[in-house]
Amino acid sequence: MSRRNEKAELLDISQEARLGLGGLIVLAVIALLSSYGRHPAPAAAGPSPAAVPRAVSSIEIAHGDRTKKQVIFTFDAGGATTSADEILAVLAKHRVKGTFFMTGKFVQANPGLVRRIVDSGYEVFDHTYSHPFLTHLSDADIAKQLDMMDGALAAAVPGASSRPYFRAPYGDRDSRVLADAFKDGYESVYWTVDALDWKEPQGETDASVEARILDSLAPGNIYLMHVGDSITGSILDDVFSRIEARGYGIVSLKEGL
Repeated sequence: MSRRNEKAELLDISQEARLGLGGLIVLAVIALLSSYGRHPAPAAAGPSPAAVPRAVSSIEIAHGDRTKKQVIFTFDAGGATTSADEILAVLAKHRVKGTFFMTGKFVQANPGLVRRIVDSGYEVFDHTYSHPFLTHLSDADIAKQLDMMDGALAAAVPGASSRPYFRAPYGDRDSRVLADAFKDGYESVYWTVDALDWKEPQGETDASVEARILDSLAPGNIYLMHVGDSITGSILDDVFSRIEARGYGIVSLKEGL
C-alpha cells in the first residue's frame, strides 16, 4: 500500500475560505476544545527529519505529552494480518496497551481477531471503511466512511465504538476533512514518525526500520506501524526492549496524550 504523507500540505487561508462560515465555526470550536490538555503539532524542527510530522492543523494530534519520557505505538490495519499474532504477543509480554486504527473492511474480514484485540483491553479507532483518499470525497461520503467503520466494529464487538479518534488513510486530509470528521465526533490523529515498515516491497528491511525508530526516539513520539507487513512482527520485541532500556515507557494513545 503506497502512502502520500509526504504530500500532506499545511493548512492555509485559501483552504479555510473554502470551508465557508459553518466550517470556520467548527474549526473555532475544535481549537477551543483542543486548548484543554492538547499538545500543538510540532514545529518544523526535531531530532531527525523522520521525527517531524507534516500536520495540516495546529490542533491535530501529531504527538503525545512531551513532558514525560514515554512514546506511543500505533498499528494501522487495513489489509493483511501478517504481523498480528506477533504484535499481540509483544504487547502482552511488555504489558503495553496497544492502539490500533482499523478499516471497516478489515474488521469485517477478521472479526475474531478484532474481538481478541478489544477483549485484551486494547484501543481500536477509525481508519475509515475502505481506505480511500478522503480529500477526494464529498462531505457526506467522508462521514459515511467513518460511520461505516464504526458500524462494522459494533457489529463485530457489540458495544464497541471507534470514536473519538480517526486516522486518515495515506495521511490524506485537509481542513475540510478535519471539520467533517469533528462534526461526526472524531479528532484526527497523525504521527510523529512513520516507521516505513509498509515499504518492505521497496527495499526497507528489519534493520532500517528499527534504526529509524530508535534514532528518532524522543518523548511523546507517536510511531506509525502496520499489521499487514512482516517487518513489524519481526522487530517489535527488540524495539520495545531497546526503548525500555533507555528509560522510556510505551503507552497507548489515550494514556500518552
